[in-house]
Amino acid sequence: MKSWGRGGVAIAAGVVLALSAGGVAHADQVRDLEYWLNDYGFSQAWQTTKGAGVTVAVIDTGVDGSVPDLAGAVVGGTDVSGVGAANGQKPLGGDADSSSHGTWVASLLAGRGTGADSGVLGAAPEASILTASVALGTSAGSISSDDQIASAVRWAVDNGATVINMSLTRNTLDWPVSWDDAFQYAFSHDVVIVAAAGNRGSGTTEVGAPATIPGVLTVAGVDRSGKASFDASSQGITIGVSAPSEQLVGANPGGGYVQWAGTSGAAPLVSGAVALVRAAHPELKAADVIERIIKTARPVAGAVPSPIYGFGLLNAGAAVTASVPHVTANPMGDLTEWIRIHRRAAVPVTPAPNAPAPGGGAGASATPQALAPDRSVRFDQLLWPSWNALTTFWLPFSVIAGFLALAALGGVGAWRHFRRTARRE
Repeated sequence: MKSWGRGGVAIAAGVVLALSAGGVAHADQVRDLEYWLNDYGFSQAWQTTKGAGVTVAVIDTGVDGSVPDLAGAVVGGTDVSGVGAANGQKPLGGDADSSSHGTWVASLLAGRGTGADSGVLGAAPEASILTASVALGTSAGSISSDDQIASAVRWAVDNGATVINMSLTRNTLDWPVSWDDAFQYAFSHDVVIVAAAGNRGSGTTEVGAPATIPGVLTVAGVDRSGKASFDASSQGITIGVSAPSEQLVGANPGGGYVQWAGTSGAAPLVSGAVALVRAAHPELKAADVIERIIKTARPVAGAVPSPIYGFGLLNAGAAVTASVPHVTANPMGDLTEWIRIHRRAAVPVTPAPNAPAPGGGAGASATPQALAPDRSVRFDQLLWPSWNALTTFWLPFSVIAGFLALAALGGVGAWRHFRRTARRE
């Protein structure tokens, strides 16, 4: 199945309100929507570093490096699917959302914007991007999804990535043996792997691999108020930190913007914060980098860590500047020790077939799937008559506006009535 985040009505309303004054979507309006830059400490962290010198690999459906917001950001790429472009920049997927997914993720991570105050500015706007394109679901070729992921991880390490972003899920707690080797290879080369927890709205109620792999920094999603996003975030004991997963913006392949939801977007914000820490503290090993992220997170009421928020809400500024004690082991676990305990009686298994077409039932797929919103919203779709615009915004807005107008008229009528009565007395 495909893991999508819900919440289309709330997302559409937010976009229209933000654009109502101008009437047409402009890049500067996109920048205004990026509330997380201030609310989650990125602006503060940028006083120290913007991520220059750090390379982050985005293993996803391809990153279109030609979009203005990513000019100069993509420094290398590959395709591990056998159906993409050699440079990893051809968007792959069975529909527009799937194929655009990788570019949305990359723009949130390392977008350069299109001007001083316009366009999508990423969490680490001076970090470099490596794109490894994978073809998942119905778009997959002869290479299994599991093998694609394993190859992509190794390629990223061999080509200089010190951070890997994986906004995808296998929708199962377990993972293939080939991932053991690939992830161990990354950890042995001091690479931080960041993975999205998954999206509840599509039936992924429990975190799935790679977010269950020991040593991986797993990211849950919260709404704008910092509360757990019920529809756009799964839960599990492997969650390390939480970041925004609603009312996100992204750059589209070929140009233009969307607003979307899902832990797919929360993950690159954390990957960007990891890149900022690595740039500010190049002497730190991966375990210490992860420790900074989780120990400086803003705790949410309740036990810490929790299966909903992990250690709390991301605080990029504190992660870069705070004093955090050194650790000797990855706080998110030890994959080597897990393998020693759990693979002793393992027997070879036949790789799972490629995922079914989008819309399959919960649990129908055991192969990796890109995490994307159920209904991403293009800015221009909200400004022209269309069924999507009518059902997601204009119809609800008209009903609410009509109710408020009637209430206001009733209030005015009552006020005039009491005023006339008072005068007669």
